[in-house]
Amino acid sequence: METLLVITNCPDEEAANAIALAVVEEKLAACVTILPRVQSIYRWQGGVESATEIPLLIKATTRNYPALEARIKALHPYDVPEIIALPIACGLPAYLNWVATETL
Repeated sequence: METLLVITNCPDEEAANAIALAVVEEKLAACVTILPRVQSIYRWQGGVESATEIPLLIKATTRNYPALEARIKALHPYDVPEIIALPIACGLPAYLNWVATETL
């Protein structure tokens, strides 16, 4: 089973906390790190936009990624939220085992 780092950005602390709490409580993620606000500049519907966002670093596994993605999408206020998953190539084995143990 592969460990993933899943990234999403939220418009505010309320959304960030709600998503983080839900995915950890539901065992879709072992841990979520909520980072401080960042500035994002992006193209959307033909124009260039700028917004402050709260990044989430979600530690999960490939086994539960489909359910995790669906849950983030259901809770997220954006029409098209950024949800990307990066494989973790290496890591402390005890930590990676913990992530696997704490998720579905």
